[in-house]
Amino acid sequence: MTDSLLPLLVTAGAVIFVLWLVLFLRMSAFLALVITSLFAAIAAGMSPTEALETVKNGMGGTLGFIAIVVGLGSIFGALLQIGGGVEALANMFINNARPKLVPLLLGLLGLVVAIPVFFDVALIILAPVVFGLATRMKKAAVTLAIPLLAGLATAHAFVPPTPGPMAVADLLGANIGLVALFGALAGAPAMLVAGPLWSTILQRVNWISLATPTAKSDIADASENPDVFKVSGRKTLSVIALPLLLILLGTLAPMMLGAGSLTEFLQFFGHPFTALLISCGAAYFLLRPDDPDLRAGLRTACERALEPAGAIILVTGAGGAFKQVLIDTGAGGVLADVALGFGLAPLVSGFLLALLVRVAQGSATVAMITAAGLTAPIVEASALSPQGVALTVVAIAAGATAASHVNDSGFWLISRYFHLDTADTLKTWTVSSTLIGFVGFGSTLILSLFF
Repeated sequence: MTDSLLPLLVTAGAVIFVLWLVLFLRMSAFLALVITSLFAAIAAGMSPTEALETVKNGMGGTLGFIAIVVGLGSIFGALLQIGGGVEALANMFINNARPKLVPLLLGLLGLVVAIPVFFDVALIILAPVVFGLATRMKKAAVTLAIPLLAGLATAHAFVPPTPGPMAVADLLGANIGLVALFGALAGAPAMLVAGPLWSTILQRVNWISLATPTAKSDIADASENPDVFKVSGRKTLSVIALPLLLILLGTLAPMMLGAGSLTEFLQFFGHPFTALLISCGAAYFLLRPDDPDLRAGLRTACERALEPAGAIILVTGAGGAFKQVLIDTGAGGVLADVALGFGLAPLVSGFLLALLVRVAQGSATVAMITAAGLTAPIVEASALSPQGVALTVVAIAAGATAASHVNDSGFWLISRYFHLDTADTLKTWTVSSTLIGFVGFGSTLILSLFF
């Protein structure tokens, strides 16, 4: 009994050790996961040489996919951002809109923009839009920010090709097209409840001071930058939709057309690598400025976009190493048996694990990757259908999105930009993020009844 439980005890100790390194020693998530993976492998009975080989194989296998996808996705987002596409979308969504529709439109804007652009970057770019609308409508900026933030957070967690769901899909072996489809279906109601509906409730119960719109004196307004190349919102929307459509076509082709050359053709162009490469090319040629100096700036922006991508890639690779340790030591199999013995479906266990890590250490990305590594053996033991695996990815994303609080860097970014104290940020954003997670999970459970 002791021998059979040893891998499980080591896994529990490894999770606690990761949290201790990140929370108390303030170690980077990448280093914490690599160190923990090595110690866990040795503690479970591997020789030091075998432990190193396991970590190397796990990290290399994960990075072979995720490094290319995150790199291309970052360049794609930079092209849209610097090319003026984000501003054009904002103008298309908001201009001449009826006041009652503005919260809904801001939520939809956040959903669209966060697919190619990182959450914090999208927030910084779109904050001036919120402040301008708040002044025009004589509302507190936070009441309009909540729908936008809900849309940004939902797309960032639920809809590929954003890094989080892409990484989890790779670790679980999920079909990217199905993840995008189910992520959108589960994310839409989550955004509506956590954004426009929650914003309306906030105004009615008067939980925060709503009298004066927040000033934007310390916010950089991208629209004031003369170097931004202006494009149409519809053109930008078509560029953002392109990779999603290609990936979905590649996913649906074998179901609708069966085997054949046309299916192979669509699957090639629907692979995330190819879809993102095509989309980067389309974004460059459709959004690039005519001025040679501005084009040089566009190239520089693409290079800089890879800097934050590097951190995400390394953390994801380390998560892959941790997952491989669970598999090679047998801990994953024991964990799967325990979870299934308690009647925990992969959907439920993935959500709960992601929520636990999210609350403990704050980072949604780390929560998603850690939970994916722990859930992967349960998914494999459950012999889920491709639809079931994709829904598990969405459930993990939901758990990792909920309960953003004081240990989350995004919490403080929102607090600063909208001039909220800690209590008001907890009342507004923390509740909103929790609604995204739980409504998204509830929607995933409903979808699982049909797939």
